[in-house]
Amino acid sequence: MIPLDLALTPTGLRFANRLYPCTIGKGGIRTDKREGDGATPRGTHNITGMLYRPDRITRPVPWARPIGLRDLWSDDSVDAHYNHLVQAPYPYSHEKLRRADPLYDLVILTNWNWPHARALHGSAIFIHQWRRAGYPTEGCVALNRQHLHEIARKLTPTSRLIVR
Repeated sequence: MIPLDLALTPTGLRFANRLYPCTIGKGGIRTDKREGDGATPRGTHNITGMLYRPDRITRPVPWARPIGLRDLWSDDSVDAHYNHLVQAPYPYSHEKLRRADPLYDLVILTNWNWPHARALHGSAIFIHQWRRAGYPTEGCVALNRQHLHEIARKLTPTSRLIVR
C-alpha cells in the first residue's frame, strides 16, 4: 500500500493517515461481483479518473474532467460500450452522470471491470457523495461531501482503492 491509497476497513475509509466514515454497497463486499447485486467488489482498484460538475464546483485537481450535459455511463451488459462513458441520446440502459441531486457533483472513477468489461460482472464502481450517513449504495463507496472533496484534492492518478 502506498501513502495515497484509499483502504476500505470495517470502520471506514483510510486515506492519508485519516479514517473517514463511508458507506458501501447494500450487498456488502463480494469477491464474485455481478451486475445488479449491489455489492462492493473486493480487490485493488486503480483510480482511473475524476469527473466533476463545472456548474456546481471548481475543478478539484488538474486531471479532473468536467461532466458534460450529455454524459452517461452504460450499465447494460449487452451493450458494446458496457461500463464506459457514453453520450445521450443513448439506446441502452445507462446512468445519467449529470444528476439533479449532488451525488455525482464529484465522481472518482475506478477500473472495476474496465476498460475491457465482462458482461454481467458489474458496471462502474465510483467513489462519490453519499445520500446520508449509513445509507448504502448500489456498490460504490460514498462519503460526505466535505470528506469526498478533501480526499479528491489529494488523490493522484496512481492512487488505488483497496477493498479487503
